[in-house]
Amino acid sequence: MGENAARSSLEACQKPGSSIPMEGPGDTGEGHKIQKEKSSGDWYVVQVPTGQETAMCQIIQRVAGKDVLKECFTPRFATEKKVKGQWVPAESLLLPGYVIAVTNDAVALYERLKNVHAFTRLLVSGDVFCPLDQDDRAWLGAFTNEGDRVIPMSKGFMEGDKVVVFSGPLKGREGCITSVNRRKSVAYIELDMCGRRVKTRIGLGIVRKRRCPGESTAQQ
Repeated sequence: MGENAARSSLEACQKPGSSIPMEGPGDTGEGHKIQKEKSSGDWYVVQVPTGQETAMCQIIQRVAGKDVLKECFTPRFATEKKVKGQWVPAESLLLPGYVIAVTNDAVALYERLKNVHAFTRLLVSGDVFCPLDQDDRAWLGAFTNEGDRVIPMSKGFMEGDKVVVFSGPLKGREGCITSVNRRKSVAYIELDMCGRRVKTRIGLGIVRKRRCPGESTAQQ
């Protein structure tokens, strides 16, 4: 899935007719109507220029301050890439064009983002700030730590057309897998962002294929 697909899916968090359009550099939506009340949850999604996620995390941390912002990170996932015939470890962005801001005061964060001299937008659903879904937050938090927000690679095999994951973050969550690219060692999954299902990628290595009824040999 390309970066544009992830961006368009996340932008679907805005309800039809929402008063928060794409703004210019440094504009977080000032002048539009946002309910000035604290939202539940404390992991929020902030849209930033694609390709500048790491730099924007540093800027947001500096501008927001430790009294408002506990952490700002761009989640990544571990995978593998084939280089000169050999599989080597690699990392990729989980959500290109977005970062996660951890705060207990989304309103204060919203106000301080206005001082960032680059495009930022704290996502909303309707008129309230939109925290990351609690299940997805718990899942992400279970496999990463503050300062090391890299989701480890899962391992599995194909049983006919079914994916069976035997280790890693996707174990027991096979139902969220929509497709698998064995050549790129990634699975395409869906996460809940602001009440909408968002498609993205995560590392999945298919190590073997089990024999199905009628097959004489198993593909390795």
